[in-house]
Amino acid sequence: MSASADSSLVRPPIAALSWDDRRGSASMLWFIATEAMLFVALFFAYFYLGALNSQWPLDEPPKLLKASAMLLVLLTSSAVLWKAEQASKAGNTARARLWLGGTIVLGLVFIAIQVSEYREHLRKLKPSADAYASIFYTITSFHALHLIVGLLMLSYVLFLPDLEGKEKPPHRPLHNAGLYWHFVDTVWVLVVALLYVLPNLHRS
Repeated sequence: MSASADSSLVRPPIAALSWDDRRGSASMLWFIATEAMLFVALFFAYFYLGALNSQWPLDEPPKLLKASAMLLVLLTSSAVLWKAEQASKAGNTARARLWLGGTIVLGLVFIAIQVSEYREHLRKLKPSADAYASIFYTITSFHALHLIVGLLMLSYVLFLPDLEGKEKPPHRPLHNAGLYWHFVDTVWVLVVALLYVLPNLHRS
């Protein structure tokens, strides 16, 4: 048997290599899809409860200032994480780690602002006050939990010896953790639009 025949038996076809390289990201996308369905259900519950009441929210609409600040922080963090991915693709691992560290810091800033907002909000409205309070705190706290998971993913990637794992497909740690982080940011855009901006527009 010739050497070329031997190599064809050992080496997978190009299509198989391409799929093997993508299946880690595909798995992350499926995971994100299941998490997205959770938020779809929560948003449905929010509007279903609103349809049952002539006034919604039942209480004073949440203030926009800190929610907008958190939105700005998360959008900036997505841009910074994109810079990290670009630096990693260019082979500049040190710069990629620097941008990735900046993303993590911005995520912690978001958590700090949300804790401050919760402390103010809880003085006026407890989660057990009524249906609106319950669903508002449920949605925002679930998002915070997902953001913490995203921070843990990014922190894990930060200390890996290889951010993209080119030698071991389908492991693309930075890219896959980035997909989850961008998903969390997108959910916050919807939270701000539906739970903060829309109620204030209805009251104005």
